[in-house]
Amino acid sequence: MTEQEIREEIEAKIKAGPHEVLPEYRYDTFDDGNVVHGKKKGHLPPMGWNSWNAFGTGNTEVLTRQMADALVALELDKLGYQYVVLDDGCYQNTRENGLLVSNAERFPSGFNAMADYIHARGLKFGMYNDIGVKLCSSAYVGTCGHEADDAKSYINWNIDFIKVDNCYYLWDNATFSDKRNAKYVFAPAIRSIRIFGDGFDKKYCALTDGEIRGGCIVKTSDCVTSIGTYDGTGPGPSPVGPRSGELVFKVNVPKAGDYRLEIEYATSCEEGQGSWLQVAVGEKTTKLAYDGFVPETPVRTVFETFSDITVSLEAGENIVRLMNHRRQENTLCSYSTLLKELNKQKPGHDILLSICEWGKTQPQNWGYKVGDTWRILNDITFRVGSDGDPGVGSWKDDYTPSVTTQYNKAVIMDEFAGLDKGWNDPDMLMIGMNGLTDTMYRTHMAMWCMLNAPLMLGLDLRRVKIGDPIWQIIANKRLIDLNQDALGVQAKRIYSSIPGKYAADREYLTNIDRVDILAKPLSDGSVALSFINVSEDEKNGDFSVDVSTILAGIGAKLPSGNKWSSETKKFTVTDLWTGEVSENTTGVFGVSTLAACDNVTIKVTPNA
Repeated sequence: MTEQEIREEIEAKIKAGPHEVLPEYRYDTFDDGNVVHGKKKGHLPPMGWNSWNAFGTGNTEVLTRQMADALVALELDKLGYQYVVLDDGCYQNTRENGLLVSNAERFPSGFNAMADYIHARGLKFGMYNDIGVKLCSSAYVGTCGHEADDAKSYINWNIDFIKVDNCYYLWDNATFSDKRNAKYVFAPAIRSIRIFGDGFDKKYCALTDGEIRGGCIVKTSDCVTSIGTYDGTGPGPSPVGPRSGELVFKVNVPKAGDYRLEIEYATSCEEGQGSWLQVAVGEKTTKLAYDGFVPETPVRTVFETFSDITVSLEAGENIVRLMNHRRQENTLCSYSTLLKELNKQKPGHDILLSICEWGKTQPQNWGYKVGDTWRILNDITFRVGSDGDPGVGSWKDDYTPSVTTQYNKAVIMDEFAGLDKGWNDPDMLMIGMNGLTDTMYRTHMAMWCMLNAPLMLGLDLRRVKIGDPIWQIIANKRLIDLNQDALGVQAKRIYSSIPGKYAADREYLTNIDRVDILAKPLSDGSVALSFINVSEDEKNGDFSVDVSTILAGIGAKLPSGNKWSSETKKFTVTDLWTGEVSENTTGVFGVSTLAACDNVTIKVTPNA
């Protein structure tokens, strides 16, 4: 396709508007536990190697083959590292006859040959794409509108895993997309509503009569705005609790019937104020009274009225909800479209779907319906490597590119994860990159294993030798066993040295000057405890938990038949870094000193 043809195709998609959202994709179904298109459950967190942090868009088939060979030579495959994933940069910049094509310079042998090479080594082959019209590298080969063709290509290439990004997404102001697309994902500013018909006529002020539910919404001096969903790309608001907001009115009418709803509103095309409105009657429903654009107003501060909405009300009190959940609904639809097409091409396939929309649309609410993993924030590093350059990672950052920013969010997201759902993804491991110390690498590894995060290596494996410090970290079987434990339960934070208003497992702490204690139930009835110094200073004190604290935090998630009780006084303790075994007869487990950014991670087995 020519550049002009591509632009015309994109413009046609924009004019067509966002997806038709079927009932099973509606916001009110997000907590029903149902998956779409038969998404399979029961996958443990994937382990493997991804090309992005190591090589960025400069990856090649030669480098990929060397990484596959290294996984085997380093015996990492025996520990569970099995997926070899080609990230951005592997395709030609445009399609040929509507189809994806390998970059002839970097992957001259094609993707079938790449898959054969990887499979011949007992490994699994993964690829990459995007739900937008372009990849983050700007190649015009996103899946949007090409899902059927792409699914056929991926099945023909024998993939086992696909990571799907979110750049240039037409129906949200995603990274690199037009910010004006916010018109799709926020409702207009609302000043008032009016319900009238059959002799009834009443006006309701948004500020005084409206009830705000959930998060995101803002009250100004004369209206209610930001009716939509928090942008979760950055570390801002907590991931726990309602991430979308609604403006709700209690409307009493004398008799049942159809009434007109008039809104006093102002539109815009910016974060917080758009022009797409959803209206529903009732607390839980997949049937909307209205779902579409309202006429645009001249500017964001000029209010007009729109009354082309009919609501069916019962006699007495009714709940009328004004909202815009399209940021989440549209994104779910886009990811599910690709899954649907993969299912058509190969029913019963076991391809893992890695949702990489950076936490933008709060995928912890809906990701389980379609994906096996979902990213919770933007990239863990923006300074990726190249052939011979390891790239740079950070322990802390004011935005997202760091170990602790990802950890701070993931550590309170345990209730969103599990074998029956999928896994929170705080992005790839930065072990082996510059900017981090060996101590930081160790704690990074312990964090990700306790959090049941995907263990995707992002380093040039040619720099690793069996037995060296990096190998000893990424090949620590005792820690990997936590991540891959058959019980499939993410660790819960049961203690933090920073006192908070809420329980430690739900308090969103961004101040890293603290020590956390995480507890993870295991399938053999043991419990893993990790004492983590999140700060960059040595910490001294009494950092401990007892049996009652452990049971209060994770007792309900321990397997049946376990030997934990308040009466148990004898425990076997295994240090998961050194392998040292000791006995505990107090039922209190703790540390008094932790070096900067260090951890102590142990396995505690009760002896009844």
